[in-house]
Amino acid sequence: MAQAKIGIIGGSGLYQMAELKNVEDVSVDTPFGKPSDSFIIGDLEGTRVAFLPRHGRGHRILPTDLPFRANLFAFKLLGVDQILSASAVGSLQEKYAPLDMVIPDQFFDRTRARAHESTFFGDGIVAHMAFAHPLCGRLGDVVEKACRDVDVNVHRGGTYLCMEGPAFSTRAESNVYRQWGMDIIGMTNLQEAKLAREAEICYVTLALVTDYDCWHEDHDAVTIETVVEYLNKNVRNAQAIIRKSVARLSDVERSCDCGNAMKNAIFTAPEFWPAETAAKLEPIIGKYKHR
Repeated sequence: MAQAKIGIIGGSGLYQMAELKNVEDVSVDTPFGKPSDSFIIGDLEGTRVAFLPRHGRGHRILPTDLPFRANLFAFKLLGVDQILSASAVGSLQEKYAPLDMVIPDQFFDRTRARAHESTFFGDGIVAHMAFAHPLCGRLGDVVEKACRDVDVNVHRGGTYLCMEGPAFSTRAESNVYRQWGMDIIGMTNLQEAKLAREAEICYVTLALVTDYDCWHEDHDAVTIETVVEYLNKNVRNAQAIIRKSVARLSDVERSCDCGNAMKNAIFTAPEFWPAETAAKLEPIIGKYKHR
């Protein structure tokens, strides 16, 4: 199977990386089914990367229906140990303006229908990983520097509220989220971050602000055309930021703890692991079976 060092997940509007060279289209099968689409694997800044359009080519999959486990497991099978995830978001605070970038450091879960897509574990093997700090700070540093390299207004830190969707918030909900101190709102990144941690893959969110959520007094005056214009500009900026980030990561070894996140997290002793489940999770837990 083709291998890559860095994974890229493209959100709304970001369905390809035009500057990839030596490209191949790779379909990956996983124990959790098919990913959102085939992977586009190619060279970016001299590094082999694997790109996946989160919602599939043509934006065909609802946030609730995304095959999160298949997507992240496929990245693991491809040899990816670092993921840059781009995601369009709404702003819940005045300071995060459309066209800004946010690199959050926290999540708040408001999803309801994704429990089966939030962990690889179960079926006889129990794990409870630490998730107090859900994103890789080292990767966040890299992406922040890349944002400044391309002269994009970037905010470091903040909480990404992950809602169920597919409808956006009511104004009442949006105002409550603001009172809770939430910063941005989206529909996809929490499950990705949880599964990346279980797979011991570094993960960072690059949040592309397209609009103020419906709490803002000017919300009703914003047209769909304006939002699409902001989205397209954000996508161009995100492509440049990802390219700069990959260049910085190309020759750097991981120095964070993400690669050993499950060391003390698997509660079920190896002698009790069901053979079928252990075989399914081998790429994730195999290194711990002789502990």
